[in-house]
Amino acid sequence: MKKKLMMGLALVAALAFVSCKSSESSYKKAYEKAKAQEMAQTTNQVETAPVSVTPVQTTPVQTYAQNTENDRQERLNVMNGGTLKAFNVVCGSFKSVDNANNLRNTLVGKGYSAQVAQNPETGMYRVVASSFDDRSSAVASRDQLRGTYPDAWLLYRTY
Repeated sequence: MKKKLMMGLALVAALAFVSCKSSESSYKKAYEKAKAQEMAQTTNQVETAPVSVTPVQTTPVQTYAQNTENDRQERLNVMNGGTLKAFNVVCGSFKSVDNANNLRNTLVGKGYSAQVAQNPETGMYRVVASSFDDRSSAVASRDQLRGTYPDAWLLYRTY
């Protein structure tokens, strides 16, 4: 009989422990509620301080369109295609006059007034796609040509 009584008490104790176990979702809900309250308190406590703006002193920047120091300067003799002005957009440079004339013909076919000019010091033939009196127009033309000829560059003609 003692054995049955002990077994019964053990069964009741086991059921009591199992039924007292709390669920995880209750803890989760309480945690989320506490976090929400904490966030509400911190947003209410944040004060907006006046912001002071300090003006930044700027120095005028010389744009590339105004800077002629970086332009390559060469003396050129026109081989064919007309006359050259001070600022020239070069699309190709060749040792062979035939290669230069081929590129010139391609550019003329696309509507450019291309010319071939030779640098007498180096012997190189420059294919000039367009020629301008002012640098800003030459820069605009060079930037447009770089879509097709990414290596296009400016050349200032010295006399």
